[in-house]
Amino acid sequence: MARPRVCVLRAPGTNCDSETAFAFTRSGGEADRVHLFRLLENPDILKDYQILCIPGGFSYGDDVGAGVVFANQLKHRLTDAIGQFLQRDTLTLGICNGFQVLLKAGILPGGATGWANVSQNEPEATLTWNANGRYTDLWVTLKVASSKNVFLRGIETLPCPIAHGEGRIVVRDPSVLNKWKEQGQIALQYVCPDNPVSQEELLPFPTNPNGSIANIAGLGDETGRVLGLMPHPERFLFATQHPQWTRLGLSGEGAGFRIFRNAVEFFAK
Repeated sequence: MARPRVCVLRAPGTNCDSETAFAFTRSGGEADRVHLFRLLENPDILKDYQILCIPGGFSYGDDVGAGVVFANQLKHRLTDAIGQFLQRDTLTLGICNGFQVLLKAGILPGGATGWANVSQNEPEATLTWNANGRYTDLWVTLKVASSKNVFLRGIETLPCPIAHGEGRIVVRDPSVLNKWKEQGQIALQYVCPDNPVSQEELLPFPTNPNGSIANIAGLGDETGRVLGLMPHPERFLFATQHPQWTRLGLSGEGAGFRIFRNAVEFFAK
Protein backbone atom coordinates (compact mmCIF):
# COMPACT_ATOMS: atom_id res chain seq x y z
CA MET A 1 0.00 0.00 0.00
CA ALA A 2 1.05 3.62 -0.44
CA ARG A 3 2.29 5.12 2.78
CA PRO A 4 -0.11 7.81 4.03
CA ARG A 5 1.52 11.19 4.47
CA VAL A 6 1.34 12.77 7.91
CA CYS A 7 1.63 16.48 8.63
CA VAL A 8 2.94 16.92 12.19
CA LEU A 9 2.14 20.60 12.55
CA ARG A 10 4.37 22.44 14.99
CA ALA A 11 4.50 26.04 16.20
CA PRO A 12 6.81 28.09 18.42
CA GLY A 13 6.87 26.22 21.73
CA THR A 14 5.92 22.78 20.39
CA ASN A 15 8.29 20.18 21.86
CA CYS A 16 6.81 16.73 21.12
CA ASP A 17 6.90 16.83 17.32
CA SER A 18 10.00 14.66 16.81
CA GLU A 19 8.76 11.67 18.82
CA THR A 20 5.27 12.03 17.33
CA ALA A 21 6.66 12.00 13.79
CA PHE A 22 8.81 8.99 14.76
CA ALA A 23 5.71 7.12 15.99
CA PHE A 24 3.89 7.66 12.69
CA THR A 25 6.95 6.74 10.62
CA ARG A 26 7.62 3.61 12.68
CA SER A 27 3.96 2.68 12.17
CA GLY A 28 4.32 2.79 8.39
CA GLY A 29 3.43 6.38 7.57
CA GLU A 30 5.51 9.12 5.96
CA ALA A 31 5.66 11.90 8.52
CA ASP A 32 6.87 15.47 7.99
CA ARG A 33 7.38 18.04 10.72
CA VAL A 34 5.79 21.15 9.20
CA HIS A 35 6.08 24.55 10.85
CA LEU A 36 2.88 26.56 11.13
CA PHE A 37 4.54 29.55 9.46
CA ARG A 38 5.17 27.43 6.36
CA LEU A 39 1.50 26.47 6.22
CA LEU A 40 0.45 30.09 6.68
CA GLU A 41 2.61 31.01 3.69
CA ASN A 42 1.17 28.22 1.54
CA PRO A 43 -2.05 26.63 2.86
CA ASP A 44 -2.20 24.33 -0.19
CA ILE A 45 0.55 22.24 1.42
CA LEU A 46 -2.15 20.56 3.49
CA LYS A 47 -3.64 19.02 0.33
CA ASP A 48 -0.62 16.69 0.15
CA TYR A 49 -1.44 14.98 3.46
CA GLN A 50 -3.92 12.37 4.66
CA ILE A 51 -3.26 12.76 8.39
CA LEU A 52 -2.91 15.98 10.38
CA CYS A 53 -1.45 15.79 13.87
CA ILE A 54 -0.92 18.66 16.28
CA PRO A 55 1.52 17.39 18.92
CA GLY A 56 2.13 18.40 22.51
CA GLY A 57 4.19 21.20 23.97
CA PHE A 58 3.57 24.80 24.96
CA SER A 59 2.68 26.57 21.72
CA TYR A 60 3.38 30.29 21.98
CA GLY A 61 4.26 29.71 25.63
CA ASP A 62 0.56 29.24 26.48
CA ASP A 63 0.81 32.94 27.37
CA VAL A 64 -2.89 33.77 26.97
CA GLY A 65 -4.13 30.23 27.64
CA ALA A 66 -3.04 26.80 26.50
CA GLY A 67 -3.32 26.47 22.72
CA VAL A 68 -5.21 29.74 22.27
CA VAL A 69 -2.84 31.52 19.86
CA PHE A 70 -2.25 28.39 17.76
CA ALA A 71 -6.02 27.79 17.65
CA ASN A 72 -6.70 31.35 16.49
CA GLN A 73 -4.19 30.94 13.66
CA LEU A 74 -6.10 27.90 12.41
CA LYS A 75 -9.50 29.46 12.96
CA HIS A 76 -8.89 32.86 11.39
CA ARG A 77 -6.01 32.44 8.94
CA LEU A 78 -6.40 28.86 7.74
CA THR A 79 -10.18 28.53 7.75
CA ASP A 80 -10.53 27.27 4.17
CA ALA A 81 -7.51 24.96 4.23
CA ILE A 82 -8.59 23.28 7.48
CA GLY A 83 -12.21 23.04 6.31
CA GLN A 84 -11.22 21.37 3.04
CA PHE A 85 -8.93 18.97 4.88
CA LEU A 86 -11.65 17.90 7.33
CA GLN A 87 -14.13 17.30 4.50
CA ARG A 88 -11.79 14.88 2.75
CA ASP A 89 -11.28 11.25 3.80
CA THR A 90 -8.62 12.29 6.31
CA LEU A 91 -7.70 11.83 9.96
CA THR A 92 -6.87 14.48 12.57
CA LEU A 93 -5.15 13.91 15.90
CA GLY A 94 -4.39 16.37 18.70
CA ILE A 95 -2.21 15.35 21.64
CA CYS A 96 -2.15 17.40 24.87
CA ASN A 97 -1.48 20.94 23.62
CA GLY A 98 -2.76 19.69 20.27
CA PHE A 99 -6.05 18.68 21.92
CA GLN A 100 -6.27 22.14 23.46
CA VAL A 101 -5.75 23.63 19.99
CA LEU A 102 -8.41 21.41 18.36
CA LEU A 103 -10.98 22.23 21.04
CA LYS A 104 -10.30 25.96 21.16
CA ALA A 105 -10.18 26.28 17.38
CA GLY A 106 -13.58 24.56 17.08
CA ILE A 107 -12.35 21.47 15.21
CA LEU A 108 -13.59 19.46 18.17
CA PRO A 109 -16.16 18.43 19.08
CA GLY A 110 -17.92 19.11 15.76
CA GLY A 111 -15.32 18.00 13.20
CA ALA A 112 -16.09 19.07 9.64
CA THR A 113 -19.73 19.72 10.52
CA GLY A 114 -18.85 22.10 13.34
CA TRP A 115 -16.03 23.74 11.43
CA ALA A 116 -18.43 24.86 8.69
CA ASN A 117 -20.07 27.21 11.22
CA VAL A 118 -17.16 27.69 13.58
CA SER A 119 -17.33 31.49 13.56
CA GLN A 120 -21.01 31.48 14.64
CA ASN A 121 -20.95 28.62 17.15
CA GLU A 122 -20.63 29.23 20.87
CA PRO A 123 -18.02 26.81 22.29
CA GLU A 124 -19.61 23.76 23.90
CA ALA A 125 -16.60 23.06 26.10
CA THR A 126 -13.07 24.09 26.91
CA LEU A 127 -9.94 22.82 28.63
CA THR A 128 -9.01 24.82 31.69
CA TRP A 129 -6.77 24.62 34.76
CA ASN A 130 -6.51 21.28 36.54
CA ALA A 131 -8.67 21.06 39.65
CA ASN A 132 -5.52 20.78 41.77
CA GLY A 133 -4.39 24.17 40.41
CA ARG A 134 -0.98 23.02 39.26
CA TYR A 135 0.93 21.36 36.46
CA THR A 136 0.60 17.57 36.81
CA ASP A 137 3.04 15.02 35.39
CA LEU A 138 2.33 11.32 36.06
CA TRP A 139 1.01 8.08 34.56
CA VAL A 140 -2.69 7.29 34.20
CA THR A 141 -4.82 4.44 32.89
CA LEU A 142 -7.32 5.13 30.11
CA LYS A 143 -10.45 3.25 29.11
CA VAL A 144 -11.72 3.43 25.53
CA ALA A 145 -15.31 4.68 25.82
CA SER A 146 -16.23 4.73 22.11
CA SER A 147 -15.75 2.00 19.54
CA LYS A 148 -16.33 4.33 16.59
CA ASN A 149 -13.04 6.27 16.69
CA VAL A 150 -10.50 5.16 14.08
CA PHE A 151 -7.49 5.83 16.29
CA LEU A 152 -8.79 3.58 19.09
CA ARG A 153 -9.75 0.41 17.20
CA GLY A 154 -8.77 -2.77 19.00
CA ILE A 155 -7.84 -0.92 22.21
CA GLU A 156 -9.68 -1.47 25.50
CA THR A 157 -7.38 0.12 28.06
CA LEU A 158 -4.21 2.12 27.69
CA PRO A 159 -1.63 3.24 30.26
CA CYS A 160 -0.19 6.63 29.34
CA PRO A 161 1.64 9.56 30.91
CA ILE A 162 0.08 13.00 31.27
CA ALA A 163 1.95 16.29 31.57
CA HIS A 164 -0.26 19.38 31.61
CA GLY A 165 -1.57 22.27 33.67
CA GLU A 166 -4.79 22.92 31.72
CA GLY A 167 -6.33 19.51 31.08
CA ARG A 168 -9.68 19.73 32.84
CA ILE A 169 -12.64 19.54 30.47
CA VAL A 170 -15.62 21.68 31.43
CA VAL A 171 -18.86 21.97 29.46
CA ARG A 172 -21.17 24.90 28.85
CA ASP A 173 -24.27 22.90 29.74
CA PRO A 174 -24.94 19.34 31.01
CA SER A 175 -26.91 18.62 27.84
CA VAL A 176 -23.63 18.80 25.92
CA LEU A 177 -22.36 15.79 27.83
CA ASN A 178 -25.50 13.81 27.01
CA LYS A 179 -25.12 14.63 23.33
CA TRP A 180 -21.50 13.45 23.33
CA LYS A 181 -22.54 10.18 24.95
CA GLU A 182 -25.31 9.57 22.42
CA GLN A 183 -23.00 10.29 19.49
CA GLY A 184 -20.11 8.22 20.82
CA GLN A 185 -17.81 11.24 21.07
CA ILE A 186 -16.47 10.54 24.56
CA ALA A 187 -13.45 8.62 23.33
CA LEU A 188 -11.29 8.07 26.41
CA GLN A 189 -11.86 8.20 30.17
CA TYR A 190 -9.52 8.00 33.14
CA VAL A 191 -9.92 4.80 35.20
CA CYS A 192 -8.07 2.91 37.92
CA PRO A 193 -5.78 0.11 36.70
CA ASP A 194 -7.32 -3.37 36.66
CA ASN A 195 -6.53 -5.55 39.67
CA PRO A 196 -3.77 -3.43 41.25
CA VAL A 197 -1.14 -5.52 43.00
CA SER A 198 -1.20 -3.20 45.99
CA GLN A 199 -2.36 0.23 47.11
CA GLU A 200 1.15 1.42 46.35
CA GLU A 201 0.66 0.47 42.71
CA LEU A 202 -2.28 2.86 42.48
CA LEU A 203 -0.17 5.88 43.36
CA PRO A 204 1.25 6.58 39.87
CA PHE A 205 -2.13 5.77 38.25
CA PRO A 206 -4.80 8.03 39.81
CA THR A 207 -8.34 8.25 38.48
CA ASN A 208 -9.23 11.65 36.99
CA PRO A 209 -6.06 13.54 37.91
CA ASN A 210 -7.29 16.89 36.60
CA GLY A 211 -10.99 16.89 37.56
CA SER A 212 -12.43 16.59 34.04
CA ILE A 213 -16.18 16.13 33.87
CA ALA A 214 -17.17 12.46 33.45
CA ASN A 215 -13.47 11.50 33.77
CA ILE A 216 -12.97 12.50 30.12
CA ALA A 217 -9.42 12.19 28.81
CA GLY A 218 -10.20 12.39 25.09
CA LEU A 219 -12.93 13.47 22.67
CA GLY A 220 -13.73 12.56 19.09
CA ASP A 221 -16.01 13.98 16.43
CA GLU A 222 -19.20 12.31 15.17
CA THR A 223 -17.41 10.54 12.31
CA GLY A 224 -14.68 9.00 14.46
CA ARG A 225 -11.98 10.50 12.23
CA VAL A 226 -10.87 13.20 14.68
CA LEU A 227 -9.40 12.53 18.12
CA GLY A 228 -8.04 14.82 20.80
CA LEU A 229 -6.55 13.48 24.02
CA MET A 230 -4.62 14.96 26.93
CA PRO A 231 -2.33 11.95 27.68
CA HIS A 232 0.79 11.33 25.57
CA PRO A 233 0.76 8.01 23.65
CA GLU A 234 3.99 9.04 21.90
CA ARG A 235 5.71 8.74 25.27
CA PHE A 236 4.85 5.05 25.54
CA LEU A 237 6.29 3.64 22.35
CA PHE A 238 8.55 1.13 24.10
CA ALA A 239 7.83 -1.12 27.08
CA THR A 240 10.82 0.21 28.97
CA GLN A 241 9.19 3.65 29.15
CA HIS A 242 6.54 2.28 31.52
CA PRO A 243 7.39 3.03 35.18
CA GLN A 244 6.59 -0.59 36.19
CA TRP A 245 7.90 -2.45 33.16
CA THR A 246 10.05 -4.82 35.21
CA ARG A 247 7.31 -5.66 37.74
CA LEU A 248 4.79 -6.25 34.95
CA GLY A 249 7.24 -8.13 32.75
CA LEU A 250 6.71 -5.83 29.76
CA SER A 251 8.88 -6.01 26.66
CA GLY A 252 8.90 -4.86 23.05
CA GLU A 253 6.59 -2.08 21.91
CA GLY A 254 4.62 0.14 24.24
CA ALA A 255 0.83 0.34 24.07
CA GLY A 256 0.92 3.88 22.67
CA PHE A 257 2.02 2.64 19.24
CA ARG A 258 -1.46 1.23 18.58
CA ILE A 259 -2.98 4.70 18.17
CA PHE A 260 -0.51 5.67 15.44
CA ARG A 261 -0.67 2.29 13.71
CA ASN A 262 -4.48 2.44 13.62
CA ALA A 263 -4.24 5.78 11.82
CA VAL A 264 -1.83 4.44 9.21
CA GLU A 265 -3.79 1.21 8.69
CA PHE A 266 -6.99 3.20 8.08
CA PHE A 267 -5.63 4.00 4.63
CA ALA A 268 -4.83 0.37 3.75
CA LYS A 269 -8.21 -0.14 2.15
